[in-house]
This record gives sequence, C-alpha cells and structure tokens, in this order.
Amino acid sequence: MQPYELSLAAAADAIRVRRLSPVELVDSVLDRIEKVEPHLGAYVTVTAEQARRAASEAEHEAAHGRYRGPLHGIPMGLKDLIDVGGMATTASSRVRADHRATADSTVAARLNAAGAVLLGKTHTHEFAFGLTTPQTRNAWDPGRVAGGSSGGSAVAVASGTATFALGTDTGGSIRVPAALNGVVGLKPTYGLVPRHGVTSLSWSLDHVGPITRTVEDAALVLTALAGHDPRDPASLSVPATDYRPAAGTDLTGLRIGLPRTYYFDNVDPRVETAVRHAIGQLETLGARLVEVDIPMTRYIQATQWGLMVPEAGAYHENSLRTVPELYQEDVRILLEASELMSAGDYVRAQRARTLMRAEWTRLLDQVDVIAAPSVPIPAVGADETTVSWPDGTVEGVSDAYVRLSAPANITGVPALTVPVGHDSVGMPIGMQLLGRPLGEPTLLRVGHAYEQTQPARELATVA
Repeated sequence: MQPYELSLAAAADAIRVRRLSPVELVDSVLDRIEKVEPHLGAYVTVTAEQARRAASEAEHEAAHGRYRGPLHGIPMGLKDLIDVGGMATTASSRVRADHRATADSTVAARLNAAGAVLLGKTHTHEFAFGLTTPQTRNAWDPGRVAGGSSGGSAVAVASGTATFALGTDTGGSIRVPAALNGVVGLKPTYGLVPRHGVTSLSWSLDHVGPITRTVEDAALVLTALAGHDPRDPASLSVPATDYRPAAGTDLTGLRIGLPRTYYFDNVDPRVETAVRHAIGQLETLGARLVEVDIPMTRYIQATQWGLMVPEAGAYHENSLRTVPELYQEDVRILLEASELMSAGDYVRAQRARTLMRAEWTRLLDQVDVIAAPSVPIPAVGADETTVSWPDGTVEGVSDAYVRLSAPANITGVPALTVPVGHDSVGMPIGMQLLGRPLGEPTLLRVGHAYEQTQPARELATVA
C-alpha cells in the first residue's frame, strides 16, 4: 500500500510512531495529484512547494518531540470558499478571480494549529450554488458528475489526492458529493463548526464539515474544528469534545428510525436495496428499528429554496448588478430569481422552518438516529439534466440530489453519509444517518460500527 492510500487514522498512527514521515506522505499524495488530477479536475490550485515546506517542518517537529496530534503532517484540501491568508479564494468563479484572503478562516487556522498540511484549494460549484460541480469529474467514472457543491473535496479524498478535505453544506453539498464518490461526509450541527472566513451561500443554512475516507477520520477532523468563535454569530458555545468513536460494534438499545415516508419515495431501486441492507446490518449489531413518519414533507423543498435563494441573492446583490456576465449561467439565473421573491415568501419559509424544527425535535425524541439514503440516485452522466421516475415524474438532477439532504439543513441537525456499496456499474451508494442537535457522538458511533463490519474500502480506480 502506498502512503496516499492510507486513511487519516492509519497515517496518523504511522507518523506518531515514526514509521512514516510527513514528507513521505505528502510526497506520495503530490505524486498522486500529478498522475490523476488531469483526469479529474478536483483542484483550483495546488500549492506543492508550500506543502513540501510544511511537511518538512512537521517532520522536524515530530523528530524533536513536538507532535501536535492526529492531524500532524496530514495532507488536506480546502474547498475554495475557505480563506487562507495570502491565498486566493475564488469560489470557482470569475467574479472572485482577483480576491485574495488577508487572514485565515477559523477552520483553516485550527487545522494549521493541529499540524495539517495544506495541498491546495478544491473546486466548488460556483459560489456553492449547485449540486454537480461541472468542472470536476467523478472519481469512479470521469464521464459522470462529481456532485456538489463540494465536488472537488470529495473527488480529492476518493482518488487519493488528499487524505481529508473540508467542504461546506447548505443543501447537501458535503453529503451529496461524498455519497456519489464513495467517501464519508459529515454535516455537523448548525453552529458547531465556525464559519468565520468562509464565503457564504445562505447564512442560515451554511455548515462547514469534513470529507474523509472513514468515519473515524471524520471524527478526528471534527475534534479539531468544533468550538465557539464569537466572530460567527451562529457559533455555539460547547465544551471541547473528543469525537473519536470507541472501538466495538455493539449497538444494543439504540433506536434506529426507519422512514415510512419521504426518504424512500422516488429512489433508485439499487439505492434502496443497498441502504435497506445496510440498515439491516445495524439491526444485527443490536439496534432496534422503529418505523417513523417524516413531518411536513410537502414543505421541505419549498422551505429550502425559500430560505436559500433570497439569502444568496442578498449576498450577491451588488456584484449581480455590476458584473452579471461573470457568473455562470445556471448560477446567475438562480440569483436573478431571488429578486422575484417577496419578503412575504421569505417570512413564510422562516415560519415553516420553525415549525419543522419543532416537529423534528418530537421525531428525534422517538429514536436516536434516522437511517435513510443519502441521495436517491447514484452519479448521473455529466450531460444528464433530468431524472425520470416510474410514476411519470420528471425531476431535475439538482432537485433530486438536494431532496433527501435538505431536511438536515433546514432543521440544523447533524447528518453523516457513509458508503454502503456500489450499483451494477460500479458507482457508489451512500446511507445517511441523521441525529439530534449535538448528537455527533451517536452518529459517529453508529457509522463507525457499520463500517467495522464491512471490508476495507479501496480508493476510486482512476484512469
């Protein structure tokens, strides 16, 4: 096994006992980038020389007893919405082509303090306003969509061109590309990870979180990221927590909610089969399945768009009026649509969210975790724009991908996607676990328990 193939936890253990040096690991990943990046387009920019210098410094520190913890010397990618002082933050857009950050975002600063090594910035669907990331290709099949908006981060992790990466999630933008590329994605509780220094799409829906190879890896990154920052008005004041799940697979006494409604409606049969089989695995580990009804389902997508579009429009108001030609057409149309929405529409969406949060609180009193598909279909072809369902419904690809992820953004509950297999042509399928606010330890415990019952996952096979 080459160093770039190691999970974060395995690489961290090897670095800690000095069986692997940060320089060896970073060099291996940079060599992998050179080989596969032309096929995938995961990165906006690769900062190879800076990464090598940081790896050398990490190696020197480790040799002199200054080991910073499990992220020490671990190579990472950051979605190109996340500020790093002195580097461009373009949001994969011509609108921000000349923007350069003057200081680190909170999350970049925390990862730097933990010893992680930045490889570069990963592509996003422009300003995170989309679910496909068209400039990036799926790690398992470059002819298919990567998912979005954190497509570059997910593809980098899935292909071995980053050991972990950060993404943002406003309507599924961590979980969708993670599921479509066969890796783990965690959208934390709203406010658990500060967003200071991160370009916003929709302030009341935005989250920052990790994309990793394993659930244990996600827990290690979350431990470094979580914690209060007064510069983010939504930031929660919570005690420092070690999120790394304990070894073991016993889920006795845990109640897993199995949705009767919404999450299995208009879902590809291959996805449903794989996810139901994975849920059955949780039952064999001792969990008790409890059928539940998802509340207010007819309002979910209207509420998501009713919140996101006006907030995005307000953020882009000035540049949309001065340089509209610099936006990609799909994003410009969505932003222009925000000007057609009334204040009453936005207030009604806010009211719906308040009611939905209350209903989900009652729902999560009945169970500890809800298990469901992450997305209704595996990665579609890059040129496909619609999905046809057996009942005659025709759905836009982005609408399909956001449909099952939006509830966690509206309510702010944590959500984790875990790979649970592949379809008949080898495309990954993900299971989504949703929990109570600040219920990350339980989500990570369940995901980790499932993961331990499965064969070790391999990286995507890239041409």
